[in-house]
Amino acid sequence: MDRTLATPVLRRLALLLLGVLAGCGGGGGGGQTSSTPTLAQRTAAAQAVADGAEDCRQIRPFYWEIGDAAGARASGSVSSGALSVTADTRLAVASASKWLYGAYFVQRQQGLLSAEDVDFLTFRSGYTNFSFCGPDTTVGSCLERGGRRGGSNGDYVEENDGFFVYSGAHMQVHAARNGLADLDADALAAEVRRVLGSEIVLGYSGPQPAGGVETTAADYARFLRRILDGTLSHGRAALGTHPVCVDPASCAQAKFTPSPAGEQWHYSIGHWVEDDPTVGDGAFSSPGAFGFYPWIDASRTWYGVISRLALLDRDPDTTVAVDSVQCGRRIRAAWLNPSTP
Repeated sequence: MDRTLATPVLRRLALLLLGVLAGCGGGGGGGQTSSTPTLAQRTAAAQAVADGAEDCRQIRPFYWEIGDAAGARASGSVSSGALSVTADTRLAVASASKWLYGAYFVQRQQGLLSAEDVDFLTFRSGYTNFSFCGPDTTVGSCLERGGRRGGSNGDYVEENDGFFVYSGAHMQVHAARNGLADLDADALAAEVRRVLGSEIVLGYSGPQPAGGVETTAADYARFLRRILDGTLSHGRAALGTHPVCVDPASCAQAKFTPSPAGEQWHYSIGHWVEDDPTVGDGAFSSPGAFGFYPWIDASRTWYGVISRLALLDRDPDTTVAVDSVQCGRRIRAAWLNPSTP
């Protein structure tokens, strides 16, 4: 065969062979197609769990949403009688405030955290006597108010230094030491929004970085999308960094955690890592005491929010957050793997 003719002919034959092999799943797949779930499959699976799973029935009424960096992809409002929650229902998010403050500070510092910053933001600073901040205080003056066990909110507890103890005092003292001491609730909200994004609407019931935020699922989702899309690049880079063990039953460096009993989570910069070796999936989250539960999955592809109207006369306060976690991660699992029962 003439060499000038052989080259294009051989190329066409090679391309034809590759096309045949691809259509046969590489020669051994028997015609298999991509196993990536469709958006419709993910949505149907997540909706079925939200509407019918026992873990989710007990937290009604609630709103759920899942999305990616580009926006919300699925959502639903599961009512309880006449009560309902929507994307725009403004609620106190309690400890979900911690993720906002952690991301605010690491973004403000362009990712440069001192060893002291890490100790404060992973709750090992020894400041553990916090009760609450009134609306008439500033970040700094709140520390002078009465603490949980007498004394003041700003008391240092030496025996807790270096141990994980979940407390709002860590962030309160940290904020006061880092230029926020004179800010009241409105000024604190303005400063946090300046860094996280002015389009994120939030306020503080009191100048309490670790637990005072009031916002909506829609606005918290805007924050999570800014992490996913890299706008808050340092907040994204901080996910899961400097993890500390939190379960006193399995970790000598921990004294108190509100995470689910029997599960070995870790705590990072203002957020949890749900990496229990038995039931964990590595998601990053920040559940609040009133049932607000935001998360980003381990692949940093998807975010989710559970926004819940907790009825504290029906729902014991000690279980509200954990119940929302149980429902939220069932929805997340259904979304990530729709074919899994």
